[in-house]
Amino acid sequence: MLQNLENRVPSVVPRWGGAHFLVFRNLRVHTGGNPWTMAMYSIFEPILYLLAIGVGIGQLVGDVDGVNVTYAAFVAPGLLATAVMNSVLYETMEGAFVKFTHERYYQAILFTPVSLTGIVVGEVAWAVLRGFVTAIGFLLVITVFGLVSWPDALIAAAGTLLVAFAFGSAGLAVTTRIRAWSDFQYVQLVLLPMFLFATTFYPVTVYPRVVQVIVELLPLYHAIQLLRGCALGQIEPGMIVSVVYLLVMGALGLVVARRQWARVMLH
Repeated sequence: MLQNLENRVPSVVPRWGGAHFLVFRNLRVHTGGNPWTMAMYSIFEPILYLLAIGVGIGQLVGDVDGVNVTYAAFVAPGLLATAVMNSVLYETMEGAFVKFTHERYYQAILFTPVSLTGIVVGEVAWAVLRGFVTAIGFLLVITVFGLVSWPDALIAAAGTLLVAFAFGSAGLAVTTRIRAWSDFQYVQLVLLPMFLFATTFYPVTVYPRVVQVIVELLPLYHAIQLLRGCALGQIEPGMIVSVVYLLVMGALGLVVARRQWARVMLH
């Protein structure tokens, strides 16, 4: 029945379209439509990490060898990448899970001119917007602290869009495999070690070569490498690897998410 309804999308709305309706709806209802409230929720934790580890422990560490910046300036882009990742995953995982299993929000949307593709693209676009607002809030803080220059902050802000797209698409695809709230514990078993060891707090060169290879396969590692290079004004040709990695991850995540959501909603 739902399949038939989707096939009868009115011609005034493209069959693949309607994604912008979800973005407007989410922006409207989320915390009263105030984007800065969203940013405050998301940047509070990384700011605490920055003050406790970046500034506090940074007094003992001094400058980081190889990049010639203070430890706080080195850590800040890693926390930026983590904050963006957490923001978009919150929307495309916990948020999407609640909408599907408890609110039956997506099922209701299929009775409107918005298609299933519109739902998937709209939720990813909303997650990217949410991640971008978080990034702007955190970048404002670290720029005021003098850890990043204003021009480099603008370049890093552009890079956060790619990071948000990659993690948002992948998160929405993985959510179709979540059976109950307890399954999110498995997600944390992946995210927490990745946060701690994907070069958030120290360079990858501290590891033995075998461990370096494993770390270099992690998506958060490439997000951090991209944003750290942009934020520190140290853009290098090798960063194209991280750009391609995140682009492919986002594109594949979007395709898989469309296929998986069709499986759980239309069959």
